[in-house]
Amino acid sequence: MSGKDDRRQRVRGWLLLSAVLLLIPALLVLSLSRQYLYRPLESLPVERVFVIDAGTPFDQLSRNLRDQGIIDYPILFNSLARLQGVEQAIRYGEYELPAGATPAELLALFVSGETRQYRLTLIEGWTFDQALTEIQRGEGIKPELRGMGMEEIAEALQLEVSAPEGMIFPDTYFYAAGATDLQILLRANARLREIVDREWNSRDAGLPLTTPYQALILASIVEKEAANSEQRGLIAGVFLRRLQQGMRLQSDPTVIYGLGSRFDGNLRAPDLDEFSPYNTYRINGLPPTPIALAGLDSIRASLRPTASNYLYFVGTNDGNHYFSETLEEHNAAVNCYQRRRDSANCSLPRN
Repeated sequence: MSGKDDRRQRVRGWLLLSAVLLLIPALLVLSLSRQYLYRPLESLPVERVFVIDAGTPFDQLSRNLRDQGIIDYPILFNSLARLQGVEQAIRYGEYELPAGATPAELLALFVSGETRQYRLTLIEGWTFDQALTEIQRGEGIKPELRGMGMEEIAEALQLEVSAPEGMIFPDTYFYAAGATDLQILLRANARLREIVDREWNSRDAGLPLTTPYQALILASIVEKEAANSEQRGLIAGVFLRRLQQGMRLQSDPTVIYGLGSRFDGNLRAPDLDEFSPYNTYRINGLPPTPIALAGLDSIRASLRPTASNYLYFVGTNDGNHYFSETLEEHNAAVNCYQRRRDSANCSLPRN
């Protein structure tokens, strides 16, 4: 071997050794970085909330995580995002960081957009005003409709009617922080339209209802009348037969709704005589709008009522009702259950 070849071999040896010496720390750094990115964070012993504001650059997001004591090495977090190509894919919002999450899992969470969800429940029988109040005081809700009148709200909801009463479905809704009251109402209205359209298409033949809106008005009255869900079909049947025969509905809840804030908990004879578009003792047919949020059972009962010949019913003071076919029997039931309020000794057979 010549001296020149020997020198070349020594140079290659030194180069190889240098490469190995450089590679070892690089591999060590890579290994430690990977361990950190995929190891549960000790800073998350319990679940906590973290907010990413709209327009936050990714580098700032990493620094915010560090400043709040969640991660220690923002540069590694940035490197992982660049490696995965997701720096521009982060969704803004309020996140619940799971206890024991790894930095890699946090990055995946921010990309998924699975923000913290709040729960809001609207109750059957509530008025629209009660529902709107509940929505607007929900945590994280931005009130967009505050100060608007009911006609303005109906316009914002793009309703075909001028009043929003009864035009949302009572249910549980989940939302992220920053949702507006209008967004919740639009979802609840879409849910109602879906249900009413479906139930309307499977309604009984021959009902004295010409539009889904009329069915919703009736369903709202049934909702307020029926404490016992099993009797909704019978109550709806009474009202439908009255409509068919041209009888007035004579429903106390409609009168109470018409009284509004003047109702003090006691319905009196003068209240029943007072003319109002909601006083079904004085008007023929249905009132002009629903009087409450109607649930699915009341909507179904109004479109597929229980078969009977009843034309009257009266509360029996225990959440149930006594149903009658004749006015004579009804008056006897009223005397038993309402005037004497002596349900235990009432001689009428229960139905």
